[in-house]
Amino acid sequence: MKTKPNPLETEQVELSPTPNTMTCTFIKTLVDNYRKNQLMSVKDTMGIDDAHAIHFDLATLKKFISDVEAEARKSYPVATAEDLGIRFYYAAYPKVADWAVMADTPIGQEYAERHTLVMVPTIKRADENGESLCYDFSPINSGANTGEILAMARGTGLQGDIISQNHGSLSPPSDPKLELF
Repeated sequence: MKTKPNPLETEQVELSPTPNTMTCTFIKTLVDNYRKNQLMSVKDTMGIDDAHAIHFDLATLKKFISDVEAEARKSYPVATAEDLGIRFYYAAYPKVADWAVMADTPIGQEYAERHTLVMVPTIKRADENGESLCYDFSPINSGANTGEILAMARGTGLQGDIISQNHGSLSPPSDPKLELF
């Protein structure tokens, strides 16, 4: 008996054969715009020397993507590679006075009040009007229903773990000599 191939393993998402690129001038313009506007606004209004960059090593990103795919295969086997994605949420670590919430993490207080990114899986589904949208998605079952579209569970008291990724190296506090922009 032939088994049906898994869509995540067999589907070929058509991507450009060449790497995505941007000019250094364009990147510098975007980075400078952020530093002159959002970063300065945080410093001026909140008095925080916030981070301006975050680094995730390739192995961490590959594992996160692999985990999303593997868990989605279990909870929603008909999902294709085109159905899955990752949403990056801007987030901020708590103040030192509220650091107790960080007790079970390896993150030090030098990150207090600095921004970070939290990555959450998404899955493409049609909304009530038939429009295909990317909803936050929990492919694991740990207090949440397996395969639950989290955005649809908003306000339901959803609890437990969801597959997610946080905590790259922020700059600052890491050394800015490593950065081009």
